[in-house]
Amino acid sequence: MDFLGNLIWIICGGLLSAIGWLLAGLLWCLTIFGIPVGIQCFKMASMSLNPFGKRIVDEGNAASFFLNVIWLLASGWELAVANFVMGCVLCITIVGIPFGKQFFKIARLALCPFGVRIVS
Repeated sequence: MDFLGNLIWIICGGLLSAIGWLLAGLLWCLTIFGIPVGIQCFKMASMSLNPFGKRIVDEGNAASFFLNVIWLLASGWELAVANFVMGCVLCITIVGIPFGKQFFKIARLALCPFGVRIVS
């Protein structure tokens, strides 16, 4: 069932979300100091392609808090708003509610991607 959900997910906007994460990762990788942030963005792009069957576990510390603040100010809020809007659009219909919930999960990750672990 997760495979079918992920396949429909890509068609319903998951690909756009993954492209947003990839673009943010490429921009962060332009500097040496931004490479760890860019690598995290690439992990989130992978999660954006197949979110069904995965959940988020918080494991934050002081370093992840600092990185989350920098991330939020630099590029996190744009991706969070975009994912939130796409989630709201999909939740208008009853059929789109499961996909909208996945966009809300990714919007939460877009706000604070550091200090979390994605588990199946």
